[in-house]
Amino acid sequence: MKKNLRIVSVAAAALLAVAPVAASAVSTVNAAAVTTATKLDDVKLPSSNAAVNVKPDVSLNTAVPSASIEASISVSFTATVDGTTATANFNPNKTKVSLYKGTVSDANKVTDLQDVTSADAGTEYKVGMNDVSLNFGSQNANKKVTLTFPDNGSHFGYNGKDGRSQEVQLDKDGVVNLSYVIFPVTAKDFSNPAVVTWFDSTTKAPVKAGSITLYAGSDAGKMNVAQVAAKAKSSYFAQGAVNKDFASIADPTNNIKEALKAMNVDVNNGWFVAPKSFTFNMTATSNVNDATATLPVTVSVPNGKDVTPATVPSQSKTIMHNAYFYDKDAKRVGTDKVTRYNTVTVAMNKTKFSNGIEYYEVIENGKATGKYINADNIDGTKRTLKHNAYVYRSSKKRANKVVLKKGETVTTYGGSYTFKNGKKYYKIGNDTKKTYVKVANFD
Repeated sequence: MKKNLRIVSVAAAALLAVAPVAASAVSTVNAAAVTTATKLDDVKLPSSNAAVNVKPDVSLNTAVPSASIEASISVSFTATVDGTTATANFNPNKTKVSLYKGTVSDANKVTDLQDVTSADAGTEYKVGMNDVSLNFGSQNANKKVTLTFPDNGSHFGYNGKDGRSQEVQLDKDGVVNLSYVIFPVTAKDFSNPAVVTWFDSTTKAPVKAGSITLYAGSDAGKMNVAQVAAKAKSSYFAQGAVNKDFASIADPTNNIKEALKAMNVDVNNGWFVAPKSFTFNMTATSNVNDATATLPVTVSVPNGKDVTPATVPSQSKTIMHNAYFYDKDAKRVGTDKVTRYNTVTVAMNKTKFSNGIEYYEVIENGKATGKYINADNIDGTKRTLKHNAYVYRSSKKRANKVVLKKGETVTTYGGSYTFKNGKKYYKIGNDTKKTYVKVANFD
């Protein structure tokens, strides 16, 4: 078979394939396209042997001939050590990417990616790459590290040995060469619109919400998170609409803990004093197309304790500038706004978002709402005057005889207002008086 090879990024990845499986840096729906990219977390190697966790990110999209959708496969993996960024490299002259069905052997090699069709969605394959290296930098020259792959059938070859976790020796450049790496991957048919549905395990009827009853132990009314999770998973199952695709149910342990935490119930080593009732979510993901469905499950504990729901500490603040609401991604929520000089209940502390702006979360009935207000509309921003400045009440009239001096620090609130004269002004003064200063005096 003819080999097709293309290097797409010196820093990030090299892409290659066994014909007719081609390779590219970007995962595309391309007949027999194989993407092998690398992304590595910031890590730092100590002077002694360090553990390095390898995290694969592999996907296999099936071909759907009836919809003219071609198959594609993408492979990437990360290696984490405390503080140094390592980059996985592929040998442009030797590295090959191969796909196998079942065990890794020449007899099971998939030579034409188009053989993986929508009928194979949900089937597990193996992806193999040979002659792969990891570069931890010359500052880690000649160190030893232990590479550990996930416990999901992944493994690698090094120095004639095969294993999931092996000690390796970095060379004078901080590089280790691996003979091969093997990762499992489940074929997905993302063109399949089928959704996931939850069912009652006893009646087999579809459900939108679940409920289970458990009794707390005689030891101070305690219950274990694992007990709740096991009961919920045995009471409900999920499946897709095609070929009785039984979806994978995510471990609900963390969701249970978060639900209890929201009720101010402490969990220690899995144990907690059971309240009379609480609700948590279970999530299922289709093995065919990654569709998901969430099932809220209410747990009733007849001999549980009365628990007062936790409230979020809050404070009352006056809005000094009309303020819109935002979500945690700093995107505006609806068109409602709080007008200036009205009060609002917010969290005690501000939160800085990725855009560098600080916000207050709005609290209602003691609960966090997930809605935020720009803190500048409440607390204002301290600015330094570059020029002497008058204080105005309108575009033509001064508010008073005060002259603010150059170099003086003044708190302004919210964005600027444009007056009738076309000039922009900031509101100053933590009160309802009409007191404004020209924006140009701060520039």
